Amino acid sequence: MGEERVKLASTQKQNEMHHFVRQLLNDVEAFEYMLNNNLFEDDVKCIGAEQELCLINKHYKPAYKAMDVLKDFHPEWLTTELAQFNLELNLSPQVFNGKALSLMEAELRKNLDEVDKVALKHEARILLTGILPSLRKFDLGMEQLTPKPRYHALMTALRKMRGSDYQLRLNGIDELNILHDSPLLEACNTSFQVHLQVAPQNFVKLYNIAQAITGPTLAMCTNSPVLFGKRLWHETRIALFAQSIDNRKSKDHLRHKSARVNFGNKWLDKSILEIYREDILRFRILLGADIKQNSLEALKNGQTPKLQALQVHNGTVYRWNRPCYGISPNGKPHLRIENRVLGAGPTVLDEMANTAFWLGTMEGMADQIDDIRKYMSFDDARDNFMKGARAGMDSKFTWLNNQKITARDLTLKVLLPMARHGLEKYKIDSEDIDKYLGVIEERANKHMNGSRWILQTFTKFQQETHKDESLTALTAAIYHNQKKSKPAHEWPLPELHDFLKYDPSQLLVEEFMNTDILTLDKNDLLEFASTLMNWSDSASMPVEDTKGNLVGIINSKQILKHFAQKGNKNEDTTVGDIMNDKPHTVTQQMKIVDVIKLMKEHNLIMLPVVKGKELIGVISERNFVNMSKRLIQIMNKP
Repeated sequence: MGEERVKLASTQKQNEMHHFVRQLLNDVEAFEYMLNNNLFEDDVKCIGAEQELCLINKHYKPAYKAMDVLKDFHPEWLTTELAQFNLELNLSPQVFNGKALSLMEAELRKNLDEVDKVALKHEARILLTGILPSLRKFDLGMEQLTPKPRYHALMTALRKMRGSDYQLRLNGIDELNILHDSPLLEACNTSFQVHLQVAPQNFVKLYNIAQAITGPTLAMCTNSPVLFGKRLWHETRIALFAQSIDNRKSKDHLRHKSARVNFGNKWLDKSILEIYREDILRFRILLGADIKQNSLEALKNGQTPKLQALQVHNGTVYRWNRPCYGISPNGKPHLRIENRVLGAGPTVLDEMANTAFWLGTMEGMADQIDDIRKYMSFDDARDNFMKGARAGMDSKFTWLNNQKITARDLTLKVLLPMARHGLEKYKIDSEDIDKYLGVIEERANKHMNGSRWILQTFTKFQQETHKDESLTALTAAIYHNQKKSKPAHEWPLPELHDFLKYDPSQLLVEEFMNTDILTLDKNDLLEFASTLMNWSDSASMPVEDTKGNLVGIINSKQILKHFAQKGNKNEDTTVGDIMNDKPHTVTQQMKIVDVIKLMKEHNLIMLPVVKGKELIGVISERNFVNMSKRLIQIMNKP
């Protein structure tokens, strides 16, 4: 759930920070004492999960209603997330045997239904998806941050360490290269985090196995290939999360610094303590807290320490397989491995299939391989993770003993039999094993999962309409298919109008503008400009300087008028000589209906979109012609 009473480390008084650091060191010492004296629970194995979800409105766009929902409905298992269009629910631990998986699914469905009913009262609905396709850049301003002290403290700490500009660069089918002024980019990510309780004596072995299978299991479960209308990695969450939290600055030398979101640097060797110590060594303390309990004194008094300082610091370092410390209902401490790579959705059944696949593979491999380090290098495990995130089911991995194998073959021939063995080992109900692993098998056979369905659907929609309608229709299709509870590999490719009656009346410029802009320089010869406009079939073109700032606009009527009056005698006439250097402009947040009025009032054929002085897009008559065509098509549908 997170520690609410945290403070920004840099704002704490020196004596307060020194107290926190001492408590952090005490926690590590207490942890080591508990390990050495066998105080951890090791006679039971439980599983659990955290479900992050998105809130959307009736137009399938983000709904900033999280605090409204929690005001009406606040059970222990429901809590906030970073942005006001997200919530998180926590599932009860289940002993890992018998009906554990189906019980988890039943609880998840029940809780989601309860949240959805409350959300509907606030004109919102819930959606499970790795990245919400209809999310817009302006949904991630700091004003959308959930009003909780720990979130403000974390965002402030990251901005202090990194600066005000966050650059996001990703390549897939498309390319995304943007600057953002907020680390709230992290809030794009929505995941289903699975926990597996591990006995201390088995932690090293199982943690290394978790690292080894991360890439292959992720490849079969990818579900977030689209961000801001760009088709990127099959699991774009991985790169997006890493870049949004990265507080490293570029330097003029090759010094190595680990990212706060990381896969790790080497295999675990002797103890879980290697991870905690490395994270304290490598990463500055971002957040402090007023810790009352001295963990060493608690141990002397026969109490189980909460290790609050260690938990606070651990919460600011994001390993994809995260070690977790907890206290069981019987008062004993326990250890868990948290799998953070799995995206939310596309259905509850898909999530539970992913869970069974990961848990079963973990335990099946542990039963068959004594030490994964003998068969695979750490670099191959990390490389497989990045391959799985980028290419999903289309990946080819380096597996045990340097074997090269595709994701689908590895799943069908190796991992699924291993996962079945692992689940049977803990006497998981046979019907549940068949049900959940059957979903993974069918994905592999049909070569279809959430990310491939989204990519195919969005590519299809883009050929028929503009970006905003494509993204909105895609989100609508996910929502309605999700309600049917069929796994994503069974979803048919939808038609554009199947689930959405598109209403552009509330559309904003940022959702509609064209960002693939052809521009001129004011020093370009007029003949050159005229030729470029002819080649591009453009009646009007913006003029920008070398910094990307708008300095004017020129249209074909101006050029024709000049040539009619002057002929071709003045060969040195430039764009700057005749351009309009004080053009009308619009901003990202203007409504399209207001843009239409402005264009009609001033008889404009194109409007530049600016942020300050920077040219970031254009709106043209052609945009509205295409919109009109779509509206006519929609009106004529039966």
